Amino acid sequence: MKDIEKRYVPADNEKKIYSIWEKSGFFNPDNLPGKRKEAFTIIMPPPNANDPLHMGHAVFITLEDIMIRYNRMNGKKALWLPGSDHAGFETQVVYEKKLAKQGRSRLDMKREDFYKEVLKYTNENKKITKEQMKRIGASADWSRDTFTLDKDIIDRVYKTFKRMVDDGLIYRGERLVNFCTHHRTAFSELEIERVEKKDPLYYMNYGPIKVATVRPETKFGDTAIAVHPQDKRYQKYIGKSVRVKTLIGDRDIVVISDKTVDPEFGTGAVKITPAHDFNDFEVWQRHKKEMPEPIKVVDETGRMTEVTGPYKGLKVDEARKRVVVDMEKAGLIDKIDKNYQHSVSVCYKCKKTIEPLLKEQWFIKTKPLAKPAIQAVKNKKILFVPKSSQKVYFHWLRNINDWNISRQNWWGIPIPAWKCLDCKSDKWIITDGKKPEECPSCKSKKIERDPDVFDTWFSSGQWPFATLRYPDNSDFKEFYPTSVMETGYDILFFWVARMIMLGIYVTGKVPFKVVYLHGLVRDQDRQKMSKSKGNVIDPLAVTEIYGTDALRMALIVGNMPGKDIIVSEDKIRGYRNFINKIWNIFRFLNFNTEDYDPAKTVKLTPDDKKILNEFNKVIDKTTRNLDAFRFSQAAEDLYHYCWHTFADKIIEDSKDLLQDKKTKCSRQRLLVEIMGDMMRLLHPFIPFITEKIYQNLPLRKKTPLLMVDNWPKAK
Repeated sequence: MKDIEKRYVPADNEKKIYSIWEKSGFFNPDNLPGKRKEAFTIIMPPPNANDPLHMGHAVFITLEDIMIRYNRMNGKKALWLPGSDHAGFETQVVYEKKLAKQGRSRLDMKREDFYKEVLKYTNENKKITKEQMKRIGASADWSRDTFTLDKDIIDRVYKTFKRMVDDGLIYRGERLVNFCTHHRTAFSELEIERVEKKDPLYYMNYGPIKVATVRPETKFGDTAIAVHPQDKRYQKYIGKSVRVKTLIGDRDIVVISDKTVDPEFGTGAVKITPAHDFNDFEVWQRHKKEMPEPIKVVDETGRMTEVTGPYKGLKVDEARKRVVVDMEKAGLIDKIDKNYQHSVSVCYKCKKTIEPLLKEQWFIKTKPLAKPAIQAVKNKKILFVPKSSQKVYFHWLRNINDWNISRQNWWGIPIPAWKCLDCKSDKWIITDGKKPEECPSCKSKKIERDPDVFDTWFSSGQWPFATLRYPDNSDFKEFYPTSVMETGYDILFFWVARMIMLGIYVTGKVPFKVVYLHGLVRDQDRQKMSKSKGNVIDPLAVTEIYGTDALRMALIVGNMPGKDIIVSEDKIRGYRNFINKIWNIFRFLNFNTEDYDPAKTVKLTPDDKKILNEFNKVIDKTTRNLDAFRFSQAAEDLYHYCWHTFADKIIEDSKDLLQDKKTKCSRQRLLVEIMGDMMRLLHPFIPFITEKIYQNLPLRKKTPLLMVDNWPKAK
């Protein structure tokens, strides 16, 4: 009998086991034993290189590791390619908070110095997150580890950008964008949050017409009054100008008709401020012949511009108060509704109100890209798990707007666009990243680069083919399209849809065959985990207490695709008990198979054959569940079989049978064979303890490591 410790202590075993796996080289698909013709590929969603891993990371690592280990054991050439994301704006916010604690600001630094500091910070943090992923059991091919700021990746991003410019899919134009005046950068429509807010609704006298607005401070940028074409109250004014008294002088403002005006809102007449309201900007685009050009009254710092006269330099909120007071004194306010409820756009990071601003930015024409992305899913070239998420995907792509890919961050991939300072041409010079020696039009050497960087999602949207080094690398030829893209449902639009659009555009092929979407992690009261609520569970801390296998089981059981995941310390503790139960079963087998010879031919008794036949059904069901991405069901079934059938019934019945010479050999063979296959079935879920036990089982056939053993087949 082997000397087996009484208690399985994860902390004493997990690092040793992972080291053995890593040294074997089997994380690299090129080193896997046997002839493996079919590839199975997952490109890891790259964690942000700005903070330690959290429970959401632990979820995707566990799910993807299950898929990789299962397919590796099924004889496939399994590649799990890891990486990390520079995470542009997200990382800049994190680092600026660090600077603030030091009494520093990036605005007091040279841009290149700020960049160097952030690069050093992310490189240090990347090493930490990599080690943390290993602790959760990630059997990824670290030899292919990729960073979104690697030269190869940046070069690929530049080539895609230039090709899209040449194909007329990217343009630079002055359009209204969502702008955070605190962080001083623009966002796409996906990066803002909508919150319900109570604000005063001001009824203002505009000559003979009264208009209702929540933003009286932008009145200096009004270029029209709009009414519904069928509103009888205003028929006589449509197409004419009305004289309006303002705080900085009288003005003539044209009255236009537009079907988007709601006659039931306020007075049925609204002021149109194209430079600071998305609806108003669209109205202006439809009525350019009737209206003057937009007037900018708020700048990028959130202060009033010079056109506002005495209010120049005031912050928006302060200006609003001052304007209202002055308008009341001048008799320009008719009434104020102080309980007006409406939806307001805010920055998803600082929660400050987003300011719509007219800015020149780089935009992608997304409709030509959306069409083939829709068709690929319709034609079942890409399957969604859960299937219901397809409807959301289709709805977004059918209603997609052009994508603003410019950001005013200092941290990110610089846009490879250049402008000649001497040339009269407005044409931008697009390069592969290198500064052009001279202007191709006028030969001037006074060349200046666009200071903006790419939206992070533009670079990460190219992640599957960029990491596989499209187009000529052997990895791309062998592993693309990838097998599964597993990620959170909250970034279906941010990332998944964009990967599909860009993947098809660049390579002509879909980037992956299956999209598996997991939910957000919530506590036992179904509350979102956050530091402010004090309900955050640190995945690395609980693995120290309960072991990684217990955490992984807690993250999988009850984890349904597209649904939020409930995790609590009690749940993790409960699966620690399951791990201990497995160890106790193994100790029983170890004690009772001291004289067992796996090479000896043994005929099973009829009862043992029946038990083995029942276990074969467990093998089949587990395999079907994993093939169908029903990970929770597979884990739960194995949990119940292992504890309630194998331990509570079969092991208990074996205590007498192992004492009987007639049944002992048969029962030993049965127990060892079922235990061996149970370890194989459980390995993708709880890899550490299963590898430990596998190495100490007297099995007839055994590979050097469980992670490269064959997936069990029904006998």
